[in-house]
Amino acid sequence: MNDHSMNTTLYCMLENDRTLKLGLGLWEIQYMNNNRSMVAYHEPAWFGLHQTLNSSHNQCTLKLCKRKEHQGRYYTETTEQMKKFEVREVASLTNNPGSLGEEVAELGETLGAVDPTGILAVDLSLVNKDEEAIYFLGNSLGLQPKMVKTYLEEELDKWAKMGAYGHDVGKRPWIIGDETILGLMTDTVGANEKEIALMNGLIVNLHLLLLSFFKPTPKRYKILLEAKAFPSDHYAIESQLQLHGLIEKSMRLIKPREGEEALRLEDILEVIENEGDSIAVILFSGLHFYTGQLFNMPAITKAGQAKGCLVGFDLAHAVGNVELHLHEWGVDFACWCSYKYLNTGAGGLAGAFVHEKHAYTIKPALVGWFGHELSTRFKMDNKLQLIPGVNGFRISNPPILLVCSLHASLEIFRQATMKALRRKSVLLTGYLQYMIKHNFSQDKAETKKTVVNIITPSCIEDRGCQLTLTFSIPIKYIFQELEKRGVVCDKRDPNGIRVAPVPLYNSFHDVYKFINLLISALDSAETKVAEFSIAT
Repeated sequence: MNDHSMNTTLYCMLENDRTLKLGLGLWEIQYMNNNRSMVAYHEPAWFGLHQTLNSSHNQCTLKLCKRKEHQGRYYTETTEQMKKFEVREVASLTNNPGSLGEEVAELGETLGAVDPTGILAVDLSLVNKDEEAIYFLGNSLGLQPKMVKTYLEEELDKWAKMGAYGHDVGKRPWIIGDETILGLMTDTVGANEKEIALMNGLIVNLHLLLLSFFKPTPKRYKILLEAKAFPSDHYAIESQLQLHGLIEKSMRLIKPREGEEALRLEDILEVIENEGDSIAVILFSGLHFYTGQLFNMPAITKAGQAKGCLVGFDLAHAVGNVELHLHEWGVDFACWCSYKYLNTGAGGLAGAFVHEKHAYTIKPALVGWFGHELSTRFKMDNKLQLIPGVNGFRISNPPILLVCSLHASLEIFRQATMKALRRKSVLLTGYLQYMIKHNFSQDKAETKKTVVNIITPSCIEDRGCQLTLTFSIPIKYIFQELEKRGVVCDKRDPNGIRVAPVPLYNSFHDVYKFINLLISALDSAETKVAEFSIAT
C-alpha cells in the first residue's frame, strides 16, 4: 500500500442465533485496487476483515464480508447486502503513514471497550482490571470466581455451628451436595442431569469408565487414541490393557502426517473404517492439550459406532472452552476435569458422562455406597439398589468444599452461556491469530528476525481459544522474557508456548498488549541467543 493518510473503519459482525447453529462463514481480507481483488489473508471464521482501497480518494475502509459458495463458484457479499447480520462500527481512526496491519493493531485497543458479544458488559470479572499481568493460562488453571470464598465460608460456618446436621440442611446439603449443582452443568456439556456425575478426579473417572466400557474379545481388543495424548490418558490406557493381559500392540496410535502437527479428520476416519472391527474403544481428547486442535467429536463418534466401537472423550481442554452436545452427538462416555476453563481451583471436582442409552446395560465394575439409590441407602441391609446410569458409578460422598468452587463457577457459565462465550472466543482468538501472522510470519520477518509459527489449526471449527506457538529460536529465552513482562502463559516440550485468551475474563486489549510485549520479549531473546552463540 502507498504511504498516505488513511481513514480506517473496523466493523464487527454477529450472526444471528439460527445462523450460528447452522454453520460457519468463510471470511477473507482483500485488497481492492483498480477493481482488482487480491486475497491477502483468509480463514474460515465468523470474524474477518474486508478492505477496499479507493485510489482516487486515497481512502481505506475495513469491513467484514462473507465469502459464499454457490454451485462451485465463490462470491463475496458486502456488508450492505447482509440482512442476517448485525453490523456495528467499532472505531474510526485517521492515521498518518502506516500499513493496514498497524492500523488494525491500534484498533485492538478499542475492541476491548466495545465487546461485540456483550460478555464484558456483564460483571463476571475474575481478575482486577487494573493489574498489569496478562493471564493467558486458563488452559492450565482458570482464575478464581469471586463467590468461591463466600460459598466455602458458608460450608465451613455450617460445619462449625451444626456439625453432622450439615448433611441435611442448607442450599448444599452435604449428602447430596453434588446433585444440587447438576442442573448448572447440563448446558456446559450438552447432556441431561441423569447423564452427568460430579465426582473424583479426571483420571480416576477415566479408569472407572474404561473398566466398564472396555471389554476386549479375541476379535475386538484395541483401544484407539491419538499418538501424543496427554500422559495421564496414555498411562491409563496402557494400564487398562495390562489389566486384561493385552500386549502393547492393542494400543492403536494415530500420528499426524509427516511434517504436520495436527491430525487430519480423513486419516482418523480411514483408520476407523479399515481397523474398526478390531477396535473395542475409541478414546480421543476433545481438544488436544499441546496443539490446541479441536477434534470433530460428532464425526468420530458416528464413524466409530458404525463399526461397532464404543466412543469416549477426555474433555479436559474442551469443557468450558467450546460448545459440547454430548447427548445429541450420541457419545458413549466422557470425562473431564474442572480446574482449567471451569475455574474451580487445583484438583477441583471432576465430572463424568454416560449416555442414557447405556443406563441399564453398562454398569460400574467397582461400586460404592453412593452408587446406591438414596431412598434406600440408609436401610443398611447390604442389598445394592444401583442407581441407573453414570450416578451409579459414584463411590464415595461428595467433597463439599470442592462442590463449592464448582458451584460458584457454574453459576457464571449459566449466566454467560457457552454460546455467547464461544462467539466471543472466535473473535478474540481470531484477533490474536491475525496479529501474530501480521507481525511474525516468515514472509514478513527479516533474515535474522525470529519467526513465530502457529501450529494450532487456523479453522475455528478445529480449535478452541488456545493457540500454540513455535519459534525459530529456543523457547526458554522467550518464555523467560515474557515472564519478566508480566505475561502468564506456559511452555510445553518440544518447542511450544501455549497462549489462551479465555473469553470469560480476557479482553481484546489483553491481546493487543500481549503482541507488544511479545515483540519486546523477542528482541531481548534474540540478543541472548546472539550472546550465547558468540560465547560458544
